[in-house]
Amino acid sequence: MVGPVRPQFVLFGSSIVQFSYANEGWGSILSDIYSRKADLFMRGYAGWNSRRALQVIDKIFPKEALVQPSLVIVYFGGNDSMISHPSGNGPHVPLQEYVSNMRKMINYLTSLSDKTRLIFLSSPPVNETRIREFTGNQFDDLGRTNENCRIYAEALIKLCHDMNIKAINLWTALQKRDDCLNACFTDGIHLSYEGSKIVVEEVLTILKEAEWEPSLHWKSLPTEFAEDSPYDLVGPDGNTINVSETNFHWENEWD
Repeated sequence: MVGPVRPQFVLFGSSIVQFSYANEGWGSILSDIYSRKADLFMRGYAGWNSRRALQVIDKIFPKEALVQPSLVIVYFGGNDSMISHPSGNGPHVPLQEYVSNMRKMINYLTSLSDKTRLIFLSSPPVNETRIREFTGNQFDDLGRTNENCRIYAEALIKLCHDMNIKAINLWTALQKRDDCLNACFTDGIHLSYEGSKIVVEEVLTILKEAEWEPSLHWKSLPTEFAEDSPYDLVGPDGNTINVSETNFHWENEWD
């Protein structure tokens, strides 16, 4: 791998993760914020549920890896919560099994390293009307409902609370915005830029407030190769200007 070795942040989940670099998504925002501070790795798999994730979690996060992630942000639940199909196929996972799967996921990820920190994201709400408009009703038998998303979100938040794991209830966080169902989604399911900004705000709040050593908040992490240099830009007074700590997009938006 290229060096120097920075802290590694891994985004692990289904399409909310896979598409997190599209539409100015939350993954791309975090990558920008953490430029020169941490390396973000996206491991997103559209359509996956918690069952399928558990089948390969040891391949995505091998315990024998020389460097383990400093932070893993995990999202599964929206597909698990979909209505079960009579055939038995499809992404639906019963609630109790979903909770059990997420517990196994937590146990595995916490075993990677005593410095690996976790943040779990719950199912967000969905715009059921927009989903039907977007899909043309072709997935009615595998439908998503706001109520099921709420139930699975609350179950995950309770599990994380019981296991002392940081978690964000996206079902409630996004709905703090009055026009959430129209503004926060592109197709009724996946996040728009406005929805992604809320996710980033929630993630950064946890990272700022968490009593983790070392801190993983972006303002606490060192900037790579930040020393002064005679090759820096030269200002009007003839002195060099070190711009390594400058983050033009975000320094005034999020602490």
